[in-house]
Amino acid sequence: MPTSHPLSPRRELWLLLTLAGVQFTHILDFMIMMPLGPQLTRIFAISDAQFGLLVSAYTLSAGVSGLLASTYIDRFGRKRLLLALYALFGLATLACGLAPTYATLMVARVLAGMFGGVLSALCQTVVADVVPFERRGRAMGIVMTSFSVSTVAGVPLGLVFAEYGGWHMPFFAIAAMCLLLLVFAARTLPTMDAHLAAGQQRTALGGIAEVLRDANHRRAFVFSGLLMFTGFTVIPYITIYMQANAGVRTDQVPLIYLCGGVVTLFTARLFGRLTDARGKVRTFRWLALAVGPCLLGITTVHGVPLWVVLTVSTLMFAFMSGRMIPGMAIITSAANPQLRGTFMTLNASVQSAAMGVASLVGGVLISRDAQGLVQGYWMAAVVGTVASVLSIVVVGRLVLHGAAPGPAGKA
Repeated sequence: MPTSHPLSPRRELWLLLTLAGVQFTHILDFMIMMPLGPQLTRIFAISDAQFGLLVSAYTLSAGVSGLLASTYIDRFGRKRLLLALYALFGLATLACGLAPTYATLMVARVLAGMFGGVLSALCQTVVADVVPFERRGRAMGIVMTSFSVSTVAGVPLGLVFAEYGGWHMPFFAIAAMCLLLLVFAARTLPTMDAHLAAGQQRTALGGIAEVLRDANHRRAFVFSGLLMFTGFTVIPYITIYMQANAGVRTDQVPLIYLCGGVVTLFTARLFGRLTDARGKVRTFRWLALAVGPCLLGITTVHGVPLWVVLTVSTLMFAFMSGRMIPGMAIITSAANPQLRGTFMTLNASVQSAAMGVASLVGGVLISRDAQGLVQGYWMAAVVGTVASVLSIVVVGRLVLHGAAPGPAGKA
């Protein structure tokens, strides 16, 4: 449901930048766990599988909270709900930094996931509410640059904080950023309540049932799950593999994220323009095909110079994040505009569950030999590649609201 008063181009840009800032802290809070893997496994004396569970706890709790949020998200103004959830997310992230044991960190990660997962869905819902279909690829490109910025600046700086101040420091820094962005969002976000009239006419469970009755919505959920599953059999264990098998030193790990982030900072905008110019489905299919070789490359690279490792990892980051731009534009456009808030929170649950299950699958597939080398990582890449191929098949069956009628309209 579009806003009742369309925003000026300048106000729309400020809105997108604000949402990108919120997404930046949410994504960084999730991503910072992965390069901290070797440090956390050593400090808490846990296995790689237990670390995978720590990663999965965040995403699985986000999935559960998304189901709960789908019962109320269309009953509150977007701005008020976003501010409340963001404040709670900042407190949960602070609790992560204060956690003294593996068990308490697990609890804090569950709480952070509960609020972070809904925040992500809410940001995407706002973009779809405000930005017309024909500009949605560009808008998603701006918001998705938060991934690039988090890898360019956030993750490397977080690792520096962790090296000199302990693993707690990155979470303290993220919590401080949340406070600053919360004040900024309160001043810049417009009141978005055009959806309230329609939402109040339905019961909570009635809205969910109405979303699930739509066959196009169900296909979109399958597509969304495959979209996330593709990468998360591999991504949580990149740092562990790079240090154990590829010979990357601890002080070189930030270079992996820095190089990947710098490149995706530029490719995200490029892929956003291509999404609108060439078609959302067509652009997604090409990028989804390109992801497979990148996954296989990053899970088998070893015994090569650092520049080769950086080239492979950078390509993986660029195409993995790049396919999310047309992918999320497709998902938001597949939703019935009258039900978009409920659909997007249910979609966040699907995505979080897919990420959590994929992380667990990856943790089960990999193991360590007597020398401490990671074994079976390539199998995680094969599973992810199969999911990517299936997503290419499913996306062709989706109908996109706002697209021109006919087969070309799907693109």
